[in-house]
Amino acid sequence: MILEPIILSLKVAFISTIFTFIFGILLARVFTKYNFRGKDVLECLIIMPMVLPPTITGYGLLILMSRRAFLGKFLYESFGVTLIFTPIAACVAATIVSLPLMYQSSKAAFINIDHIYENAARTLGATEWKIFIKISFPLAWPGIVSGIVLSFARALGEFGATLMVAGNIPGKTQTIPTAIYFAVDNGYTKVANTLLGVVVLFSFVLIFSLNSWLKKKDYKKMN
Repeated sequence: MILEPIILSLKVAFISTIFTFIFGILLARVFTKYNFRGKDVLECLIIMPMVLPPTITGYGLLILMSRRAFLGKFLYESFGVTLIFTPIAACVAATIVSLPLMYQSSKAAFINIDHIYENAARTLGATEWKIFIKISFPLAWPGIVSGIVLSFARALGEFGATLMVAGNIPGKTQTIPTAIYFAVDNGYTKVANTLLGVVVLFSFVLIFSLNSWLKKKDYKKMN
């Protein structure tokens, strides 16, 4: 009863962090490098899940992924796949709510890069892809790592959106936050306290490790 939601939460957080890492860096790079029509609107849509109540985000995803909506209907009629009340839905919800953290961290990291190195590489004939891999990405790495850690921690603690689209099916879609909620609701205080201790300790270790690593990076720069 305790191990299953912990294992599922870690799986969901890990999978969602992979997607937020890819899309967060891609979007941050595009939005910091190029100007195009509708850029501000798209950026607002990316960031909105960070400020919207999670249940609102979850309800929007529920509508989008239901069999009556375009996406849900297409997947069901074409492949026989139903997303609602599955671990996949939990991963989608965690990805959507944690993406803004990865995007904002990566965007700030790319903006703060000293572009003299990129320009020097261009004068030497380096391609944009090579400049990104060899120069931009390594220079932005501390900010990207911060985004990874924050996104993982956010995905691990996601409750509202996950409950809306994945439910609370023990052994299938029950994550730590939903398990705590229903344990408290049913009077299982010991279970709730144990899960609370696990997620608080894990989150603390993540943030403490990140801060320690960043301080070491700053100390090396100064010396």
